Amino acid sequence: MNNFRKLPSGESVVQNLPWRWGVQGKIFIIGGLGFMFDAWDVTLNGALIPLVSAEWGLDRPTAAWLGTANLIGMALGAFMWGTIADKIGRKKAFTWTLLIFSLFTVAGALAPNFAWFVACRFLAGVGLGGCIPVDYALVGEFTPAKQRGRVLTAMDGWWPVGAALSFFISGWVQATTGNWRLILAVMVLPALLVFWIRRGVPESPLYLVRQGQRDEAAKVIDDLVKRTGAPEQQYTLPDPEEAPRLSAGSWLEQLVKIWKFSPRITMTAWALFLTILLVYYLALTWMPSILADTGMAQSTAFFMTAVMALMGLVGVVIAALLVERVGRKWLLGITGPLSAIILVLVAMSLNAPSMALAWLLVFGVVVQIAIPVLYAYVSELYPTELRGSGFGWASSFSRLGAGFGPLLFASLWPIVGLANLFLAAGALVLVAVIMMAFFAPETKGRALQ
Repeated sequence: MNNFRKLPSGESVVQNLPWRWGVQGKIFIIGGLGFMFDAWDVTLNGALIPLVSAEWGLDRPTAAWLGTANLIGMALGAFMWGTIADKIGRKKAFTWTLLIFSLFTVAGALAPNFAWFVACRFLAGVGLGGCIPVDYALVGEFTPAKQRGRVLTAMDGWWPVGAALSFFISGWVQATTGNWRLILAVMVLPALLVFWIRRGVPESPLYLVRQGQRDEAAKVIDDLVKRTGAPEQQYTLPDPEEAPRLSAGSWLEQLVKIWKFSPRITMTAWALFLTILLVYYLALTWMPSILADTGMAQSTAFFMTAVMALMGLVGVVIAALLVERVGRKWLLGITGPLSAIILVLVAMSLNAPSMALAWLLVFGVVVQIAIPVLYAYVSELYPTELRGSGFGWASSFSRLGAGFGPLLFASLWPIVGLANLFLAAGALVLVAVIMMAFFAPETKGRALQ
């Protein structure tokens, strides 16, 4: 009789540890703070555009380059940092993203002219653009398998927090000092604090194995076992050449693989990401300017946009409650186009400010029902080996679209009108939803590949 029992892998040991807030929960919070700063920085574009326009006498299309450069930088950073993490490890990549962001944010606060400022916002975006893919990867690697779905979904809750903080603090600084450069300086202080805290995050055992540091990888795993109170057990570690990479290969290799897997699914994923997030970024980028144009004080416009963003927490909770009951496709099919329609109603109600603000708060809820569902759905459309790259490419494509979308929006705003532009954005969402209906499956209750 053969009594040989195959030892579990070190990776499976980590994935089957009990959840402890002092261990995996700490990594979730630190990773979530990086996600929060990503939201804060993207949202900051909407606060800075009217302020730098006033200082340097810019028209809207010129000022829009501020947001465009920042989002293009983030898209580039999302490409770069997965590969960089393969070279230097997730822990170092995790830390350097915020440090680079902080350095160029400070440089932006000292910018003598608009061109210098746009360049700094681009480079800050390159740094922070790595936060979402690196943070998701690190949190996912250390989170037990049973809790991973809920934990990664909960990461989305950091986004409305960051967006709201951005506008609240911008409004407070503007109202008390009138100096937009201090908005950047205030933002850097907590970012540097998170940079310091991130030093306590353990390195990825898979990275350590690939570097031939098997003893160090074992120490990370043994420490996690000890701190979570799990029973000690023997396990195996793969050979360096067999350990999975942190990223799914070069960007070109990723692109070929996801399109080869299914052109229809990839086209649908990109369309959904591009159009739904375009609607959200249009609101974040231009709502303070839209409200200020109605005669509202700039600080009050920031405050109301912050409340809109904070209402997204309600949307995230609703999404979590409904996603398994209603299904991904139905929720996206309803809330995606509906969010754009609500923005049309905001634009049509600007002469009645109370009504416009009420619709704005509704938008904050509805759009944040769609976005977490979108994140979950697109990642579920791909098999395990393509899940990260499939999601990453769709996300990066949306950043490019969201970068150039507000720029086009600023040029067309005086010509076709605000309501018509939001209506056009809604039509694009509707096209993406129709593509989803015909080209992509429902993933509710389906075993992942």
